[in-house]
Amino acid sequence: MSLAKRCIIIFVVFITCVGCDQATKSIARSALSESATWSFLGGTVRLHLVYNQGGFLSLGASLPGHWRKGLFIIGAGCLLMGALSYALLCKPRNVSTLLAVALIFAGGAGNFYDRIAYGGVVVDFINIGIGPLRTGIFNVADVAIFLGMLILISTALRRDNPQRLPRP
Repeated sequence: MSLAKRCIIIFVVFITCVGCDQATKSIARSALSESATWSFLGGTVRLHLVYNQGGFLSLGASLPGHWRKGLFIIGAGCLLMGALSYALLCKPRNVSTLLAVALIFAGGAGNFYDRIAYGGVVVDFINIGIGPLRTGIFNVADVAIFLGMLILISTALRRDNPQRLPRP
């Protein structure tokens, strides 16, 4: 796949994901509060505003401020540049891999923007579950990252993947 085609795919995924992520976060910040929860579909979907200082499931939120800054701003920035460099320069083997890396990059960029714009925190507001079985609170950028990871894993496990070890 040519560099121009890869750039177009990355650009479209980036604009779509970051645009949706930032639009929904803006709505969440203006419509929701940290003290109230909106519940839909019998409590299956809950919207509750949280400013997350940590990473996935608030991991690292209790670290000292300089460690959080290093990990979630400097470290994440390096990982984002690595993902973008891979997508542009290493010619991923197929469109699925390129799409997966573009989703991970776009989701990471949406959360990275929050950390820069809001003093090191990410806006989270969605919680899904049934009864006591619930997800953590997340956002649209997290969905993009998760979807990208699922695509990468499924691509790696496909039967026609030559890098996969044969079954005995």
